[in-house]
Amino acid sequence: LGQIDRRNSYRLYCNQVPRSLPPLPASFVLRPIPLRRVWSHGRLSLEMALHPPDLLFVPAHALPIVPPRRSVVTIHDLGFMHHPEAHTRGQNIYYRLFTRLSARRATHIIAISEATKRDLQHFYGTPSDKITVIYHGVHQRFQPIADPAVLAWTQQRYNITAPYLLFVSTVQPRKNVARLIEAVAEARRIVGAQMPHLVLAGKPGWLTEQIERRADELGVADYVHFIGYVHDEDLPALLSGAVAYVAPSLYEGFGMTVLEAQACGTPVLASNVSSLPEVVGDAGLLVDPYDVSAIRDAIVRLAQDAELRANLRERGLRHAASWTWERTARQTLAVLEAVGQP
Repeated sequence: LGQIDRRNSYRLYCNQVPRSLPPLPASFVLRPIPLRRVWSHGRLSLEMALHPPDLLFVPAHALPIVPPRRSVVTIHDLGFMHHPEAHTRGQNIYYRLFTRLSARRATHIIAISEATKRDLQHFYGTPSDKITVIYHGVHQRFQPIADPAVLAWTQQRYNITAPYLLFVSTVQPRKNVARLIEAVAEARRIVGAQMPHLVLAGKPGWLTEQIERRADELGVADYVHFIGYVHDEDLPALLSGAVAYVAPSLYEGFGMTVLEAQACGTPVLASNVSSLPEVVGDAGLLVDPYDVSAIRDAIVRLAQDAELRANLRERGLRHAASWTWERTARQTLAVLEAVGQP
């Protein structure tokens, strides 16, 4: 927004100034409001009551309890409605209460996918004309990396052996990792010694230990590698070096890493549910995430068919090229200006 908007002024509310914050244009003013707890619904609400802006934009789910007269909120997903077991009791109470409240009280809603828009209409009865779908973009650092030295250094850093399939996310049941491991075990029996290893990158989540035990039970612990958190700067190289990126999730509000994989020229295998078909488009393989055989067959195709991988690589690069943060910013600005008109 700072790069494209020369008409409006912005006040950025924050608990504390982020160290990584880049230089801001003159039209942007920081407004730190220090408070360790109850920031959004306490201190920010007080700020809205005492010094309301013309329009408040909240890019993450929950408006303050006391919003100004005009407000826009971005709701990323309603995963807690589909999979409440993936959250604690306290999280479910908070998300259900404040997401519904925000959807009702906001002047307008930005949804990050058509799937999220449908959920808002289904669960909350939100009118269609109150919701605008604006997709995310891909950071410029996600580009194909072909330098063998960079790929080898990154793989060595995380103790990875090529060839490999890559999964990036918190390791938890909603991500469908157990079925993915089962599919890899079955695919290994078909592909044999040329079967790519499965690399799971992401911090441990709910029931991670149970998921790890599943690899042992299936006899593929030597083919499944839990490498933990990956630094942002290493992700393009890990994606570029993978045979394919696999995202068999049971639910996603968007699925950012799928798009990042395509931008790196990595073939994508993803679920055919929630937002993932929107993000993948016709540039990846889509499967039923509940069908282990379907996941297995897609993995076998990707492991054995170099022509298919090359085709998906080219289609993915073309598809991801139009998903830019500038497009996201321009569409967001259009919504903000429309809602902010007197």
